[in-house]
Amino acid sequence: MPEVTIHIGGRGFEVSCQEGEESYLHAAAKMLDDEAQVLSDQIGRMPEARMLLMAGLMLADKTAAVEDRIKEVEAELAERMQELETLKAAPAPEPERIEVAVVPPQVNETLAELAARTEALALEIEEQAAAT
Repeated sequence: MPEVTIHIGGRGFEVSCQEGEESYLHAAAKMLDDEAQVLSDQIGRMPEARMLLMAGLMLADKTAAVEDRIKEVEAELAERMQELETLKAAPAPEPERIEVAVVPPQVNETLAELAARTEALALEIEEQAAAT
């Protein structure tokens, strides 16, 4: 079992941990040290046991707030999942009917005639441009 030295509130502590958990222990010790530093900055020097107790309580308070937020998010997620299941179970909406007017044959004929005239004019303009 590895022995690790952690530093909290400017003091070193030798602790043991499981193989491979050293990085987690250092991360947890840093969190505790950060809280101890806040206490030290606000209150000054205090007995080791009191400093560790207060820093632990501050972390516990933060943890409780995070757990409360997790519960809120889980409840909201459950609501959204229920909404999703309700929407999935709902029958498909009726297709929307769209009516398209029928284009009379005279319109097609007129458009074809206009296109032919336009092409003739374009050809005439090209010929005049080439001649100059």
